[in-house]
Amino acid sequence: MASLLRSDRFLPLATGVVSLAAAIPVTEFLLRMEILNPHIMPYPSDVFAAIPRIIREEAVFQRFLITAGETLASLTLIVAIGVPLGVSLQRSLLVRKATESWFSALAAAPIVLAYPLFLVLFGRNAGAIVALAVIGSLPPVVLKTVDGLAATRKVLINVGRAYSMTHRQIFWRIMVPSAIPSIFVGIRLGLIFALVKIVGVEFLINFGGLGQLINELAERYDLAGTYAAIIFVIAVSMLAFTLTEWIEKWLTQR
Repeated sequence: MASLLRSDRFLPLATGVVSLAAAIPVTEFLLRMEILNPHIMPYPSDVFAAIPRIIREEAVFQRFLITAGETLASLTLIVAIGVPLGVSLQRSLLVRKATESWFSALAAAPIVLAYPLFLVLFGRNAGAIVALAVIGSLPPVVLKTVDGLAATRKVLINVGRAYSMTHRQIFWRIMVPSAIPSIFVGIRLGLIFALVKIVGVEFLINFGGLGQLINELAERYDLAGTYAAIIFVIAVSMLAFTLTEWIEKWLTQR
């Protein structure tokens, strides 16, 4: 049984790693044969060779920490605002029906194009980037919180009432644990939205962390360096996703 659990845990990871390792030489071959355009996509070997160079010459770790810090700050605010807002909407059917479509529309809106307004309000600093990321990333957290709480099975609530539990006890001991998986789906979606907006605005205003680095390398037409910098953006995403997974496991195992 233990070996089976270890297999279930590590087999998907191993499959992903092996698939990625196989895709790299295939991509290299297609580029060398000019089936793919090497003027648009650099050789993977050049990308990996560029990583030490940008670490050495471009202060990439400092930029990495800036983008990671903005991402974690945005994630904290998204959770602190989005989850209570979703709880409030779930408790009021009238307000939920009146505003649910607004949040869906906000999720589809290209809020990143409003970055000049945020620069005016907050200045050209990390605060403007975080504020834009938070506003543009709240909808999935709010909506999935509402869905998770509303999907709590009635039989569980009825059991709680049969044991004379108060509304507060039913909420905290039954509804919240039941909704945690759905809430964390929303948090991960919000994280994706936030990271896209953070890197995008850093790129657009040439300020901050990895987005600024990608901008600078792209302007020099350093394709290998640009793709290498994108690898560090992926690393930020993986770091934040791992953090949310740890928190979810900790909450569900309590």
